[in-house]
Formats: sequence, structure tokens, C-alpha cells
Amino acid sequence: MLALLLQLGAASKAADDLEKAVEEAFPQHPDAEILLSFPGLGIQLGARVLAEIGDDRQRFADPRGLKAHAGASPITRASGRKSSVTRRWVKNDRLNHVGYLWAFSAPNASPGARTHYLRRRNEHGDWHASAQRNLFNRLLGQLYHCLQHRELFDEQTASPSGLTVAA
Repeated sequence: MLALLLQLGAASKAADDLEKAVEEAFPQHPDAEILLSFPGLGIQLGARVLAEIGDDRQRFADPRGLKAHAGASPITRASGRKSSVTRRWVKNDRLNHVGYLWAFSAPNASPGARTHYLRRRNEHGDWHASAQRNLFNRLLGQLYHCLQHRELFDEQTASPSGLTVAA
């Protein structure tokens, strides 16, 4: 039991050291300011997003490639008169998990993200997970645009005033 406690203590210390290292190193990255401008992304989640998508801007030819890599975009299968829309099973699981956390916190930080999430839940009848996946899909498209054009996230551009509701 004592050996397990020592291992747990060592693992806890290693996690704390990693957290401090990320907090020191991530803000120095050239894309950190862009990532941190997005609602719901802090230093830890921003670093995880950057680690999973990389900093090679040519890696994904378009936003659809990034969304498919993350598992945020749906798969549509059609044959004859039958059609189905399902979620992706083959994806980057770590980036997908970050997306879940990002889409969970973004509506609290952004009126546009909250409006989008609520619209998916109420008007489209999406379940919570589906609405979150749709919001993550939208956020990834905006992130792709901002990284390609070296722009910070702008709430008014991302969600024009006609789409947002007063908080």
C-alpha cells in the first residue's frame, strides 16, 4: 500500500510539473494568442488543441479535413432511398475529447456559442452531445480560418449581432 501511495504521489507531482511547464511554454508559441482569443479555451485546453492539430498550416487542405480529423463533422451515407447521418468513429480521440471540453465551456464565455448551442437543442431537436459536437464543428471552422489568416477570434464576426441574443 505504501508503494502505491508513493507512485500516486510521484504521478501527482509529475502532473503538477507538466501543468507548470505548459503554463510557461504555451504563451510563447506564435499561435497562442490566436488560440487564447477563442471563448472557452484557456492555456491548458489551448495547448492541447495546438498539440493535436500541430502548427503546420498546410497539414489540412481545408476546414473539412480538420473537422474530420477531430471527429466533429458527421458522416452521411446514402444508398437509393435510404440516407443516414452518423458521427465519426475513426478520429483523433484526444482532439475529440478536447472538443467536448471546449464545446462545454464555450457557451458560458460567448453569447454566440450559447445561441448556436441552444438553437441546435431547441429548433433542430439535437441531443446535448450532438449539439455540442455541432458547436465544436463550428468552432473548429472558425479556428481554421483564424489560424490561416493570422487573425484573433472576433465575436461579432463569428456570430453577427442578428444571430446573438441579449444575455
